[in-house]
Amino acid sequence: MAFTSDLSIDEVLLIEEVGFEPVDLVMGSSYFHIGWQPTVWNANMELGDVTRMMHNARHVAVERMVQHAIGVLADGIVGVRLEVEREGHNAEFTVIGTAVRRRGNDGAAWRQAGGRPFTCDLSGGDFWALVRAGFRPVVFSFGVCVYHIAHQTLGQWFSSVGQNVEMPQFTQGLYDARELAMGRMQWGAQSAGATAGLVGVSVDEGRHGWDRHVIEMIAMGTGVAPILDASHEVHAPPT
Repeated sequence: MAFTSDLSIDEVLLIEEVGFEPVDLVMGSSYFHIGWQPTVWNANMELGDVTRMMHNARHVAVERMVQHAIGVLADGIVGVRLEVEREGHNAEFTVIGTAVRRRGNDGAAWRQAGGRPFTCDLSGGDFWALVRAGFRPVVFSFGVCVYHIAHQTLGQWFSSVGQNVEMPQFTQGLYDARELAMGRMQWGAQSAGATAGLVGVSVDEGRHGWDRHVIEMIAMGTGVAPILDASHEVHAPPT
């Protein structure tokens, strides 16, 4: 059958130039109910149960996309997009990408440990540039942190009324949530074998509707590793 892809024409041509061909548009979905976790009103703290749920919901969707790619005998997935649609206490998690297959007989060298297809959120152009530079994508990694930011006491509220002042509990909460999400993303990439680091990292902040003092940080990026094949041609930078 004809392949399907959400890549642009230029992206398809660039992917083919470095030895891959698109196979199929693959996707995975999950629909979860977001529960409520009790908090300490005047304390900065992570909401562990909600964090685990938000991570698991994304993990389930990604795993279903990967299984779809395995079913079409793909060696990897490029252009991964992870989207969340919320409706009250429910949320739909959808992940979409283009499965690709290596031309020739060395497709196994591009997969993760255990023969799983590699995953990345790189565009076709970024994938092309990464491979030309001597690196390969390993895994689309993410980290999640749902965090409660302490409320002000009445005295703190009166002392700041009408003034331009920093709110330290919010500042510290943002730092804590961001670092927890980043650390989990890094751990996930390293566990999958991304020895060279992560590229294309983004950190986004969202809020949970049932409390404006509850934020969600999500860090996402692509873990990469060097291509160890001595015959791989590393191209000079374009001029």
